[in-house]
This record gives sequence, C-alpha cells and structure tokens, in this order.
Amino acid sequence: MRTFTALTCLLLLAACATNPVTGRREVALMSERQEIAIGRDMHPKLLQAYGEYADPALQAYVQGIGDRLAAVSHRSNLIYRFTVVDSDQVNAFALPGGYIYITRGLLAYLGSEAELAGVLGHEIGHVTARHAVRQYTAATAAQLGMTLGGIFVPGMGSNVAQNVMGVLGQALLSGYGREHELESDGLGAQYLAQAGYDPQAILGVLRALKAQGDYATARATAEGREPQTYHGLFATHPDEDTRLKEVLAKASFLAPDTPADDGRMAYLRRIDGLVYGDSAEQGIRRENRFYHRDLDFALAFPAGWRLDNRPDRLLAIAPGGTAQAQLTSQDLNQRITPREFMIQRLGIRNPSGEEIAPAGLPGYSAPLKLQGRPGRVSVIFHRKQAYILASAALDGADPAAVDAAMRQAALSFHPLREDEKPLAEPLRLRLYTAKAGDRFAGLARASRLTGDAEAQLRLLNGAYPTGEPVAGQVLKRVK
Repeated sequence: MRTFTALTCLLLLAACATNPVTGRREVALMSERQEIAIGRDMHPKLLQAYGEYADPALQAYVQGIGDRLAAVSHRSNLIYRFTVVDSDQVNAFALPGGYIYITRGLLAYLGSEAELAGVLGHEIGHVTARHAVRQYTAATAAQLGMTLGGIFVPGMGSNVAQNVMGVLGQALLSGYGREHELESDGLGAQYLAQAGYDPQAILGVLRALKAQGDYATARATAEGREPQTYHGLFATHPDEDTRLKEVLAKASFLAPDTPADDGRMAYLRRIDGLVYGDSAEQGIRRENRFYHRDLDFALAFPAGWRLDNRPDRLLAIAPGGTAQAQLTSQDLNQRITPREFMIQRLGIRNPSGEEIAPAGLPGYSAPLKLQGRPGRVSVIFHRKQAYILASAALDGADPAAVDAAMRQAALSFHPLREDEKPLAEPLRLRLYTAKAGDRFAGLARASRLTGDAEAQLRLLNGAYPTGEPVAGQVLKRVK
C-alpha cells in the first residue's frame, strides 16, 4: 500500500501544470494538446447531434464578438470557434480547446450585445480556467485502484476520452458546480471589461436566466415533470448573490470610464427573424399535433398529451406521465411489408395485429408487451422511410384506453395537406415598437404562440412576471 501511495504521489507531481488563470501549479491529468484533441474530435459529433443554425450572418456576428473577448482572455493563444446551434433549449456550453456553443433558444432571451458577450465570456472562462480538465482530474484521482501510468502515454486513450465525455455531459446538463461557475462569471466579467463592455451585463443575463428558469419550473411542476433550466444554478435571485456582486465589482475596475454602448439595437436587429421554438428541419409541435415539412407528414396524439421533440425521436407523454409513446424512423432498404419489417428489423416475433392504411399508406399495428408493460407498436411506410410508433401504458393508466388512443394516433398519420403546410413552418421573432396603451395581454392575443403566450412575451422582453411595455420600446414579438 505504501509503495502504491508513493507511486501515486510521484505520478501526480509529474502531472502538475500551470493554471493559465491563477498562475499556480496544480495537478492536471491532461495536456493542452490532449485537451484540444478532445474538442476537435467532439465538435463534429456535437454539430451532427444539434445542427448548426442556418444563418451565416448571425454566425459571423457571434464569432466576431467571441473573437473580441478571446483576444483579451488568459488563453489568447487558442483559436476559438463560436457556434450558434439549432436548438430551442436555453443553454450555452464549451468543449475543451476553445469550442464554444450557444443555442438559438438562449439568444431569444438575451436583450443586448453586451449580454451576448456576457454569455460568451462566461464560457470562455470555462476554457481558460480548464474546468473540464480540472473536473476530469479530480474524478480520476478519486478512483480507487486506478492505473495512473496509462494516462501519461502519448496520445489520448479511449478510456480517457470516454471519461472526459462523461464529465462534459454532466457539465452540459448541470454546470461545473457553483465554485467553477462563479469563477467563470468573474472571468467573463473581466473579459467584458477589457473588451470595452460593461461587466454588469452579466447580471442582466443571469436575471433573464433566473426568470426563464422560474417559468420553466412552474410549468414543469404543473405538468408533473422535471424542469430543464440553464445549469440550474440560481436558488436565489442573482441580485441577492453577494459573492456574485463581489466578483463583478472587481471586474468593474478594469472597465473604461465610459463603457461602450450595450448594443441593444444592433443585437435586436441581428435576431430579427430568429426561429423561436421548433424549427422546420426538426418538425413543429402545435399542442398535441406534429407537422414535419421536410419529411412531409403529420399526426395527432390525444388532447392534453405533451410532445417532446428530440433530435432522434418524438416523445409523447400523457398527463401525469401515465403513458408514453415515441415516434422514430428508419430507412427502408428492401421491398417488404410493414409486418415483415416489424419481424426482420424490430425483432418482434410473430406479431399478432392488423394491417392499417392511414391515408392510404402501408402499415401494420400490433398490441404487445414492452418491457413487461402493455403497449402497441405500429409501422407505417411513407416515401422511403419506415415510421415506428411505440407506446406503453405505465402506472395509473387504463391500458385499454391507452391502446385505443395509440391505435388512433397511428391512423392519424398522413402526408401533409396543402392547408397544413403553413403549420409546418416555424415561429420567428419579429421586432415591434410599442405604442401607448400596448399591453402584453393584447400582444399575446395577436401572437401565434400557444400556451401561456403572455408570460412567454414577458420573458422574451425582460418583463417577467408582471412588467408591461413602454411606449417607444422596441419589443420582440413572435409571428
């Protein structure tokens, strides 16, 4: 045991590196070269999963602001890549080595160029402080019986890459922890000040995220599900966070006496026309109905079911979570029947169901057990794709009622009708100058938003939960 401990200490000492931010020597079980290699390898995979938002002018605008901040960062030797990803989630994240992403969903809630710079500066802070490397090092060093020698060989072993992906996946979902997030807030504020922005813009970002998180939590609670919020950091309001105020105050001493304009109108003009919510490429949810322009189909789930549109599948959840369904697709490669597809491609033995023909399309639907629960699988052929609708009744459900509803959902599948094609187009942000007497309730009635449109408009315009427009104010509307 003493020999192992001594060897461990020697290896850890050999792995020390200088932290670019603090200048202190610390243990780092990954070199900068390895760090960059991981980011370079993961970047195309992430874009394949999320998609790059198709607006070259907006991408160039975000890259330009990021470059301005990166140039004054502690690791200006890196080449940074800033990408707007085509997701309606409210998020931003960084990969090791200078790959930084912001979702169009988060862009919708920001109110100025300075706030955008605040988000990018925060993510640059994660890169400059090597938070992914530090968390990976801590997690690896905590493992009993680890084989440290394998970490120091040239190149990047598969186990190291997998462990880093695990750390990054957790960070993407819940952040790097309060200490690292606060450090990134401080670094972001410093970079803002040195680039000529007011570092207090970070407070504006955090206020918007706090409001969006409160709204998302309230909706999730009403729907009986877990909320999805940006890193989930804000147990208290950012204005009441003493430590946050302290790190921002330190950065303020670096700011010019007269910071540059916050770039509100420049930013708003850049996001005028931004897709809000689902994109046409991913398919559009309209309450319990789903429309896909590029794949040319639509279908309906029971009223009250919540739809969750993911890159690789469409999920449908019954009220209270008593039943679930998912729609996926696979390429058709052979001229077989839907029942034969069910047997050969899905591995279902001798399905006992019925032929269906929704809108004249070939299909087959069969009740069966899915992981021991009563369910139904339907296969429908359209163009050169097989669409698989699988459902299961969960605790508290009436299995017969769920089965009948899912059979009806399969029968509702059809090619887009001419009158449905506008429904398969996305909602977009549009600028509007408020007039005297305008209220968000009235603007909500004229909006194409579903659900609590009034609250959503307040969120978009920094007025949640009770604010109202001011005459002459430039607002974001959804059209």
